[in-house]
Amino acid sequence: MTLAWTELAALTQWQIDRVNGPTNPQSRLRLFGQPESEVRVTLYRDHHAWCPYCQKVWLWLEEKQIPYRVEKVTMFCYGEKEAWYKRKVPSGMLPALELDGRLITESDDILLALEETFGPLGWGLNDQQVIPLRRLERSLFRAWCSWLCSARQDETRRNQFLKVAAQVEEALREHPGPYFLPEFSVVDVVFTPFLERMNASFYYYKGYSLREENERLGAWFDGMETRSTYRGTQSDFHTHVHDLPPQMGACWDNDNPQRLVYQAKVDQGPWLGLPDARYPEPETSKAEALHRVIKHHENIIRVNPADDALFDEALRCALTFMMTGELCPPPAGSDGALRYLRDRISVPRDMSIYAAKRLREALETTAALVGDHQGVPLPVKHRRDQDPVNFARIS
Repeated sequence: MTLAWTELAALTQWQIDRVNGPTNPQSRLRLFGQPESEVRVTLYRDHHAWCPYCQKVWLWLEEKQIPYRVEKVTMFCYGEKEAWYKRKVPSGMLPALELDGRLITESDDILLALEETFGPLGWGLNDQQVIPLRRLERSLFRAWCSWLCSARQDETRRNQFLKVAAQVEEALREHPGPYFLPEFSVVDVVFTPFLERMNASFYYYKGYSLREENERLGAWFDGMETRSTYRGTQSDFHTHVHDLPPQMGACWDNDNPQRLVYQAKVDQGPWLGLPDARYPEPETSKAEALHRVIKHHENIIRVNPADDALFDEALRCALTFMMTGELCPPPAGSDGALRYLRDRISVPRDMSIYAAKRLREALETTAALVGDHQGVPLPVKHRRDQDPVNFARIS
């Protein structure tokens, strides 16, 4: 039997301490057990919790446990940038950071200022051991862009990327642990955003699994996933591969037959087992997904193209299945509406990676009971379907 919203709400007690608990994208204030009077930093980052440069600064602050406030700003790809932010930062670039009232932009300049004030994270950005690794990260970034964003000379560009990736493997072999230096450091923070996006985009667009085909990089991802700081900022393959095209200009498929297999897994499941997360699934993943949907269900229903009453029932069918295992056939014609939501779950903005996998699974299983209609296709030139103004309560 399909559960009512009140009955569903009784099935989750999930909650998180956004201020002092684990890293999370919903927080507006992070104190790490210190008094609010200690806050000297305000981080301006994207609503979507997707911007790679924001992730770099966000992760550094979390690792150092520097008390800070968060102000969220819309990336242009997702909607119009707030007027108040353009008055503060006319370029509109993200991230920006206020430190003791001083405004700083450019992620590396922000990290340098934070190092000067609060000390380095393991090693400083200008340490002699760090500088060549920062250069290597930029070389890897350029090789990624060259292969991902071009439809020509695919094999040549692939080989160029693999050559640089081999240098990264060699750098990681310099130390027995999983990180670039003997301990976790700013180097890992610098590499994190784009290694995560490389792992997703090559899997989907090129049929190449970076994490699985490179031993030391695989160990690096495993090491990162032991850190609650990283898991709180971590996105999934589906979010990355569909948010990257408008940011990059284009992401080009190749003719590798494995690509079709991988694309089907990312878009249609099964999502458990994808090499975007390998740490054990938390016992709270379903409860978290349910809590997050219940909190925003009125807006989720309102922005869905389907009739509100039809989608309301269909969504409750999917959530009933997720929490009880009972298959509840949704209304006829709701399959496309369920898949519309399946494709627009955003990690980590909406929920953590395993919670999203469980919700996608429930939506797809429920949709398949009544048909194979897909939702409105995801746009590739922008992601205005994710505009935060569509949600009255942004968290």
